[in-house]
Amino acid sequence: MNKADFFADARADLSGPLSGVTVLEATTTWAGPMCGCLLADLGADVIKIEPPHGDVSRFLPPFVPGTNPPLSFMHASVNRNKRSVVIDLRQEQGRDLFLKLAAEVDVIVENFRPGKLDRRGLGYQGVKQINPDIIYVSISGFGQFGAYTHRAGYDVLAQAFSGFLSLSGEPAGEPVKPPTFLSDDLGGLHGALAAVAAIRHRDRTGEGQYIDIALLDSMLFQSNGNLALAAMDVELPRTGNEFVFNAPSNLYRCRDGYVMLVILVDHHWKLLAPVIGRPELAEHPHYATIAARLERRDELNRMLAQWFGQRTVEEAVDLLEDQGLAFAPVRTYAQSAQDPHVIERDMLQTTEQDGTALLHVGPAAKMSRTPLRVRSAAPALGQHTEEVLEQLGIDAEERQKLRGAKII
Repeated sequence: MNKADFFADARADLSGPLSGVTVLEATTTWAGPMCGCLLADLGADVIKIEPPHGDVSRFLPPFVPGTNPPLSFMHASVNRNKRSVVIDLRQEQGRDLFLKLAAEVDVIVENFRPGKLDRRGLGYQGVKQINPDIIYVSISGFGQFGAYTHRAGYDVLAQAFSGFLSLSGEPAGEPVKPPTFLSDDLGGLHGALAAVAAIRHRDRTGEGQYIDIALLDSMLFQSNGNLALAAMDVELPRTGNEFVFNAPSNLYRCRDGYVMLVILVDHHWKLLAPVIGRPELAEHPHYATIAARLERRDELNRMLAQWFGQRTVEEAVDLLEDQGLAFAPVRTYAQSAQDPHVIERDMLQTTEQDGTALLHVGPAAKMSRTPLRVRSAAPALGQHTEEVLEQLGIDAEERQKLRGAKII
């Protein structure tokens, strides 16, 4: 299928499949904003509430090259497709404004430490009094209940606490964190998915609900069952670039780089054996099955290390691709950014930000009828305060008073 055929019936009159859904977001840094980002990418109108000094993500590196004042890419990336409203929630009038907005929206997303918004009357119980069918998503490190709910919850802490870090890294090395905010991303993803499911439930029944997302739970759920396996006393070894269930599968060094090879089924071994100059091993009982190959993992690694080591990445890739084998060269993100396949799938999209053409990573899902796209750059601090409050029915005189009192 070509791209034009896939999008032949696409609608241009909608922001996305969540067009018409309004989300009020009171979040900071990454997990909560990522939940809002996913909902915004899906077409929801996401109104991000920020304190007068702005969300911390506005000030964190890396910064977009050539911007002055420096533009945080974290902010630019995770707050795209949103509107920004400045409200001081520490003040009573600010809290009143929040509740007025909460009464009109479909979903609220927040990621403060558990109990903080409750103490201000802005938690689920407070909002439910004025908006009974509200869908309220709280994202935190350890959840809204449990022995550790009071603890600060950062991305890498959930990775450490879950057990993930214990298996990350080389077998003889130390635990190594991944290069991304993995638990924040997963927490945001589960928050958005649960919100969409809750919208479906509300539309059928009229019932809203409270959604409690813990970074820890998200990491444990995405652990491929390791939590349950460990609870049943199954040994979980650190495997580095290999797998416990197949061989050979590993990272192999070529003369000018690395290739990841995965031989997951016996048929692929039969195809690989002649490629590496060992056709007699294709049907040999010591190599022809996964169980047999697992017994000879080290031998196979040495065999393949020698074969890859005599070739460039391009030479190895061409030979493996000719046989339809499963592999991937290890590339940098800079190399991926130039790949025509990545570009054709719209994984790089451009908006204008303060006069600068800014690249974004595009949405992962491809939807033929309601395509997802980066519609607008991350807003300036408070860019939409006047607009949103006017839509709320607060006239210009009252807005001026609120501004004079530094509520907005």
